[in-house]
Amino acid sequence: MSLFVPKFDETVLVRDAEAELIGGDPVAVRLLADSSATGGALSTVRVTLAEGADGARPHLHRHSAEMFYLLDGAADVLSGEDVVTAERGDLVVVPPDRPHAFAAAPGTPADLLIVITPGVERFEYFRHLQRIRLGEVTPESLLEVQELYDNHFLRSAVWDGRRR
Repeated sequence: MSLFVPKFDETVLVRDAEAELIGGDPVAVRLLADSSATGGALSTVRVTLAEGADGARPHLHRHSAEMFYLLDGAADVLSGEDVVTAERGDLVVVPPDRPHAFAAAPGTPADLLIVITPGVERFEYFRHLQRIRLGEVTPESLLEVQELYDNHFLRSAVWDGRRR
Protein backbone atom coordinates (compact mmCIF):
# COMPACT_ATOMS: atom_id res chain seq x y z
CA MET A 1 0.00 0.00 0.00
CA SER A 2 1.34 3.42 -0.91
CA LEU A 3 0.62 6.59 0.97
CA PHE A 4 -0.31 9.67 -1.03
CA VAL A 5 0.44 12.93 0.74
CA PRO A 6 -1.22 15.93 -0.94
CA LYS A 7 0.83 19.07 -1.36
CA PHE A 8 -1.04 22.27 -0.50
CA ASP A 9 -0.58 24.84 2.23
CA GLU A 10 -3.79 26.85 2.41
CA THR A 11 -7.29 25.91 3.52
CA VAL A 12 -9.65 25.48 0.61
CA LEU A 13 -12.93 27.34 1.13
CA VAL A 14 -15.46 27.46 -1.69
CA ARG A 15 -18.50 29.64 -1.06
CA ASP A 16 -21.68 28.41 -2.71
CA ALA A 17 -22.29 31.75 -4.41
CA GLU A 18 -18.77 31.73 -5.89
CA ALA A 19 -18.77 28.18 -7.28
CA GLU A 20 -19.14 27.91 -11.05
CA LEU A 21 -22.49 26.41 -12.06
CA ILE A 22 -22.70 24.42 -15.28
CA GLY A 23 -26.05 23.49 -16.78
CA GLY A 24 -29.37 23.76 -15.00
CA ASP A 25 -32.52 21.71 -15.27
CA PRO A 26 -32.41 18.67 -15.63
CA VAL A 27 -28.68 18.43 -14.71
CA ALA A 28 -26.75 21.09 -12.80
CA VAL A 29 -23.09 20.69 -11.82
CA ARG A 30 -21.54 23.03 -9.26
CA LEU A 31 -17.73 22.97 -9.53
CA LEU A 32 -16.38 23.03 -5.95
CA ALA A 33 -12.68 22.12 -5.78
CA ASP A 34 -10.44 20.71 -8.48
CA SER A 35 -7.30 18.65 -7.97
CA SER A 36 -4.99 21.64 -8.36
CA ALA A 37 -6.68 23.41 -5.42
CA THR A 38 -6.24 20.40 -3.12
CA GLY A 39 -2.71 19.39 -3.98
CA GLY A 40 -4.03 16.35 -5.83
CA ALA A 41 -5.97 15.03 -2.82
CA LEU A 42 -9.39 15.20 -4.45
CA SER A 43 -11.73 16.77 -6.95
CA THR A 44 -15.28 17.50 -5.89
CA VAL A 45 -18.53 18.66 -7.47
CA ARG A 46 -22.17 18.90 -6.46
CA VAL A 47 -24.61 17.44 -8.97
CA THR A 48 -28.33 18.21 -8.86
CA LEU A 49 -30.59 16.02 -10.98
CA ALA A 50 -34.27 16.50 -11.83
CA GLU A 51 -36.64 13.55 -11.37
CA GLY A 52 -35.25 10.50 -13.19
CA ALA A 53 -32.46 12.48 -14.92
CA ASP A 54 -29.25 10.70 -15.91
CA GLY A 55 -26.09 11.89 -14.18
CA ALA A 56 -23.38 9.87 -15.90
CA ARG A 57 -23.35 6.97 -18.34
CA PRO A 58 -21.35 3.85 -17.39
CA HIS A 59 -17.64 4.55 -17.15
CA LEU A 60 -14.65 3.83 -14.94
CA HIS A 61 -11.63 5.63 -13.55
CA ARG A 62 -8.34 3.71 -13.66
CA HIS A 63 -6.54 5.83 -11.06
CA SER A 64 -9.22 7.17 -8.70
CA ALA A 65 -12.05 6.06 -6.44
CA GLU A 66 -15.35 7.95 -6.66
CA MET A 67 -17.59 8.76 -3.71
CA PHE A 68 -21.28 9.63 -3.97
CA TYR A 69 -22.98 11.18 -0.92
CA LEU A 70 -26.72 11.79 -1.22
CA LEU A 71 -27.54 15.23 0.14
CA ASP A 72 -31.19 14.84 -0.78
CA GLY A 73 -33.53 12.70 -2.86
CA ALA A 74 -32.54 9.30 -4.20
CA ALA A 75 -30.17 8.05 -6.89
CA ASP A 76 -29.60 4.77 -8.69
CA VAL A 77 -25.87 3.99 -8.67
CA LEU A 78 -24.22 1.30 -10.77
CA SER A 79 -21.15 -0.28 -9.17
CA GLY A 80 -19.77 -3.20 -11.15
CA GLU A 81 -22.74 -5.45 -11.88
CA ASP A 82 -24.88 -4.10 -9.03
CA VAL A 83 -27.36 -1.22 -9.10
CA VAL A 84 -28.25 0.19 -5.71
CA THR A 85 -30.66 2.95 -4.82
CA ALA A 86 -29.02 5.39 -2.43
CA GLU A 87 -31.20 7.74 -0.42
CA ARG A 88 -30.64 10.92 1.59
CA GLY A 89 -27.63 10.46 3.88
CA ASP A 90 -26.34 7.33 2.10
CA LEU A 91 -22.75 7.02 0.92
CA VAL A 92 -21.49 4.91 -2.00
CA VAL A 93 -17.74 4.58 -2.72
CA VAL A 94 -16.69 2.97 -6.01
CA PRO A 95 -13.09 1.69 -6.21
CA PRO A 96 -10.79 2.36 -9.19
CA ASP A 97 -11.36 0.20 -12.30
CA ARG A 98 -14.98 -0.57 -11.37
CA PRO A 99 -17.67 0.39 -13.89
CA HIS A 100 -20.16 2.84 -12.44
CA ALA A 101 -22.92 5.27 -13.39
CA PHE A 102 -25.57 7.29 -11.59
CA ALA A 103 -28.99 8.83 -12.17
CA ALA A 104 -31.84 10.24 -10.13
CA ALA A 105 -34.13 7.40 -9.12
CA PRO A 106 -37.42 7.30 -11.05
CA GLY A 107 -39.95 9.75 -9.64
CA THR A 108 -37.48 11.66 -7.47
CA PRO A 109 -34.78 14.30 -7.87
CA ALA A 110 -31.28 13.78 -6.47
CA ASP A 111 -28.69 16.12 -4.99
CA LEU A 112 -25.23 14.53 -4.70
CA LEU A 113 -21.81 15.50 -3.45
CA ILE A 114 -19.27 13.65 -5.61
CA VAL A 115 -15.60 13.29 -4.67
CA ILE A 116 -12.84 11.68 -6.74
CA THR A 117 -9.65 10.74 -4.93
CA PRO A 118 -6.86 11.09 -5.64
CA GLY A 119 -7.93 14.14 -7.54
CA VAL A 120 -7.93 14.56 -11.29
CA GLU A 121 -8.31 17.94 -12.98
CA ARG A 122 -11.95 17.55 -14.04
CA PHE A 123 -13.53 20.97 -14.18
CA GLU A 124 -12.70 21.24 -17.88
CA TYR A 125 -14.31 17.81 -18.39
CA PHE A 126 -17.62 19.16 -17.06
CA ARG A 127 -17.27 22.23 -19.28
CA HIS A 128 -16.68 19.86 -22.22
CA LEU A 129 -19.91 18.02 -21.36
CA GLN A 130 -21.75 21.35 -21.41
CA ARG A 131 -20.32 22.14 -24.85
CA ILE A 132 -21.72 18.79 -26.02
CA ARG A 133 -25.17 19.66 -24.57
CA LEU A 134 -25.04 23.00 -26.40
CA GLY A 135 -24.09 21.30 -29.69
CA GLU A 136 -20.71 23.05 -29.86
CA VAL A 137 -18.79 19.75 -30.04
CA THR A 138 -19.84 16.19 -30.79
CA PRO A 139 -20.37 13.46 -28.18
CA GLU A 140 -17.60 11.51 -29.93
CA SER A 141 -15.15 14.21 -28.86
CA LEU A 142 -15.19 12.65 -25.38
CA LEU A 143 -13.30 9.67 -26.77
CA GLU A 144 -10.34 11.97 -27.45
CA VAL A 145 -10.09 13.11 -23.80
CA GLN A 146 -10.76 9.85 -21.90
CA GLU A 147 -7.12 9.46 -20.82
CA LEU A 148 -6.75 13.14 -19.89
CA TYR A 149 -9.68 13.01 -17.46
CA ASP A 150 -9.33 9.32 -16.49
CA ASN A 151 -12.93 8.83 -17.58
CA HIS A 152 -13.32 5.70 -19.71
CA PHE A 153 -16.77 4.98 -21.12
CA LEU A 154 -18.16 1.48 -21.53
CA ARG A 155 -21.40 -0.43 -22.00
CA SER A 156 -23.34 -2.00 -19.15
CA ALA A 157 -26.23 -4.33 -19.87
CA VAL A 158 -27.16 -4.19 -16.18
CA TRP A 159 -27.42 -0.38 -16.26
CA ASP A 160 -29.21 -0.32 -19.62
CA GLY A 161 -31.76 -2.86 -18.35
CA ARG A 162 -32.36 -0.98 -15.12
CA ARG A 163 -32.82 2.44 -16.80
CA ARG A 164 -35.43 1.42 -19.40
